[in-house]
Amino acid sequence: MPLPSKSTNMDNNNNQALRIHQSDNVYVALADLVPGKDILANGNKIHVSEPIPAKQKFSISGLKKGEVVRMYGVTVGEVIRNIPAGGLLSRSNIKHKSDGFVSTDSRYHWDEPDVSPWQGRTFKGFYRSNGSVGTANTWIFVPMVFCENKNIHVLRDSLNKSLGYEKTTIYQDYAKKLAEMVRNGASEEELADFEISKLKSSTPHVNRAFPNVDGIKFLTHNIGCGGTRQDSNSLCGLLAGYITHPNVAGATVLSLGCENAEVSILKDEVIKRDPEFDKPLLIYEQQKFGSEMDMITSAIRETIINLSVANECERKPAPLNKLLIGLECGASDGFSGISANPAIGACTDRLIALGGGAILSEFPELCGAEQSLVNRCITKEIGDRFIKLMRDYAARAEAVGSGFDMNPSPGNIRDGLITDAIKSTGAARKGGTSPIVDVLDYPEKVINTKGLNLLCTPGNDLESTTAMAGSGANLILFSTGLGTPTGNPVTPVIKVSTNDKLSNTLSEIIDFNTGSIITGNKTVDELGSELLNLCIDTASGDYITCTNKMSQDDFLPWKRGVSL
Repeated sequence: MPLPSKSTNMDNNNNQALRIHQSDNVYVALADLVPGKDILANGNKIHVSEPIPAKQKFSISGLKKGEVVRMYGVTVGEVIRNIPAGGLLSRSNIKHKSDGFVSTDSRYHWDEPDVSPWQGRTFKGFYRSNGSVGTANTWIFVPMVFCENKNIHVLRDSLNKSLGYEKTTIYQDYAKKLAEMVRNGASEEELADFEISKLKSSTPHVNRAFPNVDGIKFLTHNIGCGGTRQDSNSLCGLLAGYITHPNVAGATVLSLGCENAEVSILKDEVIKRDPEFDKPLLIYEQQKFGSEMDMITSAIRETIINLSVANECERKPAPLNKLLIGLECGASDGFSGISANPAIGACTDRLIALGGGAILSEFPELCGAEQSLVNRCITKEIGDRFIKLMRDYAARAEAVGSGFDMNPSPGNIRDGLITDAIKSTGAARKGGTSPIVDVLDYPEKVINTKGLNLLCTPGNDLESTTAMAGSGANLILFSTGLGTPTGNPVTPVIKVSTNDKLSNTLSEIIDFNTGSIITGNKTVDELGSELLNLCIDTASGDYITCTNKMSQDDFLPWKRGVSL
């Protein structure tokens, strides 16, 4: 059964709970519910038998041991202890359970959304010679092996400030002020009384040496040698994905010269992804230089020369079908599947209807939604590949004594995602309802940029966003219910809050709030449209995401062992 495209009955702000699909046997509490009182849910009066915190699930008419729990129209758990009508679902009375899934040759019908308001719209992007268009113009510095991380730091310290890319923060000013007070004899009480609000952010308006280069980014990692050849080869593929990325103008690569992740493998992976590759690619193997200083000075000199070339590229109008968005969720809560993720799904459907593309990853967080995704694949072969990757991944997890059922974190569980299937079926809604045009294994590049792609990655936020950027996503939409600052060095990450409280308390990391879906003030469709407009503004450089403002440049390659 396909997952519903949007939450139901969310336009009535008198509702205190929600049944997402007509076949569900549980409700989601939209507010804290007091026992012994009747509430309104989906237009019906429901009696609450015990305290139900907001975001938690409770039984509609009572559930007996052995019965299945249904949400989103699918199985998300099994009852292990009787639950009374109006009773709270918890880890003590239900366990993870999901429906099976099989190969199918079904013909999926998609009702495209109305996209007439965006017909003819463009974004301002950076054109590359291979026809792709970037939403940023970034130069990257990457090590082939962890041995070169120190030299990457040396380059960062040498270039960031001198080229105008270093950002100062109010916290630096705060520390400077406190140090000055200490030198002048201030007591601990005086230091404690000094409020940071008394300072004004002194972040200067920096004149960048290369104004059309949005940033210079310095990636580091802890692999490249000493692990398996599979991991080092995957690293080469991932780095090649970043080097050939439409948001990247060029790259400076440091190699020690003896690691498993060989430069020759990297070059092969680059050509595999872009046969006519013509960006500046500066490679330095340390063991071929007379000294470390020789290598560092060569890298600085030649990078600056090539940055002047990258600076000649300017933003120009580009059609929306040049956008490929990655879809991510992290620090999810009990509202993720009914507010932020459906809104992202509505945005995704609109972009795909306009000829653009999207990437849905995090395979451990698709558990329970598999059949609906298989049914959406445009060919049986694509669906079968998804099935194989899912089953292989699950088998690897079980082989080391784990499993998809162990995916939810303590924070997820505390905030209502008490089984992996509850978490996953809500997470899958980021992918909207459009047909699935391809299924990829890490770190493959997206070839079909016109439609929804599934990419095999862990559910780990950093590993997944790192992978989607490496596969070509030039924007990432990232939902969060509890708050996470995760970003990416080359791809702008738009943080989407599931609820008003998070948006207010962690406003410095949230770009877009869907809490009005929970309060009933706006619909999923309305916010999906607003989110698409924000994507266009971000792609054009007119809106700077919170992660970019904070220089949150997370990069974490996936070691192909089990990671949930």
